[in-house]
Amino acid sequence: MSKARKSSSQAQAPELPPGYKVDPNAAPMLRFQASLPRLPVPPLSSTLSKYLETVQPHLKSDEFARTEAIVRAFGSSPQAAELQKRLEARAADPEVKNWLADWWNDAAYMGYRDSVVVNVSYYYVHVDDTARRTAPKRAASLLKGMLRFRDLVESQRLEPDKIRNAPLCMASYKWLFHANRYPVIPSDTASKFDPKTHNHVVFIRKNKFYEVPLAHADGTELSAADLEAQIEEIIRLAGSEEAIPIGTLTSENRDLWAKARENLVNASPLNAASLERIESAMVVVALDDTTPITREEIGWACWVGNGRNRWYDKHQLIVFDNGRSGFLGEHSCMDGTPTLRMNEFILAGILANKIDLGPATRSLDLPVPKELRFETTPAVVADVQAAEQHFEELVSVHDMHVLHYEGYGKSQIKQYKVSPDAWVQLVKQLAFYKLKARPGVTYESTQTRKYQLGRTEVTRSASNESKAWVDAMNDPAASDEHRATLFRRAAQQHAQYSAWAADGQGVDRHFFGLKKMVREGEALPEIYEDEAFSRTNNWELSTSQLSSPFVDGWGYGEVVPDGYGLAYAIGDDHIRWTITSRKQNSAALKHYLAEAATETRKMFDRAGAKAKL
Repeated sequence: MSKARKSSSQAQAPELPPGYKVDPNAAPMLRFQASLPRLPVPPLSSTLSKYLETVQPHLKSDEFARTEAIVRAFGSSPQAAELQKRLEARAADPEVKNWLADWWNDAAYMGYRDSVVVNVSYYYVHVDDTARRTAPKRAASLLKGMLRFRDLVESQRLEPDKIRNAPLCMASYKWLFHANRYPVIPSDTASKFDPKTHNHVVFIRKNKFYEVPLAHADGTELSAADLEAQIEEIIRLAGSEEAIPIGTLTSENRDLWAKARENLVNASPLNAASLERIESAMVVVALDDTTPITREEIGWACWVGNGRNRWYDKHQLIVFDNGRSGFLGEHSCMDGTPTLRMNEFILAGILANKIDLGPATRSLDLPVPKELRFETTPAVVADVQAAEQHFEELVSVHDMHVLHYEGYGKSQIKQYKVSPDAWVQLVKQLAFYKLKARPGVTYESTQTRKYQLGRTEVTRSASNESKAWVDAMNDPAASDEHRATLFRRAAQQHAQYSAWAADGQGVDRHFFGLKKMVREGEALPEIYEDEAFSRTNNWELSTSQLSSPFVDGWGYGEVVPDGYGLAYAIGDDHIRWTITSRKQNSAALKHYLAEAATETRKMFDRAGAKAKL
């Protein structure tokens, strides 16, 4: 170990919570990895108690009485004790770093067979760069920033993510660059390529693929000016005619894409070679020939695009002809926090002029961008046409609305001494009640990366306390002081459940693990067949917060056919929601979110004014 690394590690060690240790043999990024705790198995009694509390607001009294009896019977049954024992044994197995990880990655991602478009991928819209209003300039600067971040990650010199000085698992960073998801029946796989031997980027323009090396023959990195020249040349080479959109195959049902990929590879050795260059690239850059302006236009373009000028099996930068840009995340191997960190690093670095763009003059010996061609057969053309049709069918039933609410933001919420996240979650409950006249079954994604190979757990945002507050908001006889008191109780309950979820003490992953412990030939416990169980796992509101001054919008799709994707961000002076659904009256929900946000603030202001009298 070098003295510099030892000094850095020792400087970090005193700040660590108890139990964390620096691995002297690990690179800086992974120096805490070995001492990260393992995901716990919650006590069965705790999970059952939390479960009953979270289903109660969604059930009538007679329904709840029946569910309560089923839960009590399960909790005292020998089968439940045995399933818990099996799960605890799996968690204690030294060969299993995380009892949930393999199961969850397969069930939620790799084994999921519907299109990744809408159902899996998520997007960010970048803040505008007023200094770079053309696609070549914007894309070149983004790539230079990405190269800096790639260097930190691949050399494992990146400082580990932390929450309250506690290190988080960094294992998923492996999949940021030079990675690709592959369609395989019955469950997909992913591959990571060596950056040193695959040091290139692939651009898509007019459905055509072009490879550009990221370094000159002597090993020096291309400057932003060089990359800009290459992108200008790609746009010229692509012309105005579109190619057969091979990329649309990646939007297909995974089983259909797996068969189509076989047809594509069997059609010509050229196709296999082109696929390998796309899949091994650092990233794919989609150069769209559109100029989106509104939040909905650019959100839609980043989220789904036209289904053709894309490669959905990899992370993608998306750059438009007016210089606007965004990012589309391939979700199977990693969640949003690492990709957000990367995007923030790139955008903040460019804005602060901390990214070395290289010499301003262009090199004279740049090679012509290499087009990655595909030879088609009738079978390949039929696969592409079917994928195009399926894409159109999928996106045609969806809509997107963006509410950029400027009534207030984090600064104002904190003056009420309330958690901003809890505040926004409660506003959602009030808005959903206005729409449906009942509580919404709500999933809030909570990361569990404090544990080895941790990903997410569910914060169940609808509670007895949130229902009581919403009821009071709709009761003309209720005083604002009473409403404010109920709101604070609901916010405290939300904060408590969020803490439980982050600690691996939520309900949903535990139930998932217990069910996986049921062996072939054994009866499924009645609790899983209870109507209340399926109803309260039907995530009508799939919510998640990612807030950044460098991201001007983000979103993803709904997770159930009758539900909504509800991505949100909380700025200092605004709250922004992206609402997606299968045309489930998203415009009305947008209206009610704004109305609920305003009513909540006015309620607190009136209650505060009365308290001062």
